[in-house]
Amino acid sequence: MYFKRIGELRSDRDLKQSQLAAYLNVRQNTYSDYETGKINIPIEALIKLADFYQVSLDYLVGRTDDRRG
Repeated sequence: MYFKRIGELRSDRDLKQSQLAAYLNVRQNTYSDYETGKINIPIEALIKLADFYQVSLDYLVGRTDDRRG
C-alpha cells in the first residue's frame, strides 16, 4: 500500500531517505520501497514515523487531513 504522506513529510523537513531508514533501523532501499509502496510498511514502523513527525496514524495513512487525527 502506498502512503504518499511519508514521502511528503520527509521532503518537507529536508530529510534524506537514509536518515529515516537509520531511524527505523532498515536499509535505505527498504525505506525507499516503503515510500513507493513496493512493500508494506510494518505497523511498528508506521507508529514510529507518526511519533517522529508528531502526526496521527490516520493522517499518515491518508484517512484524515487533520494532522492530529
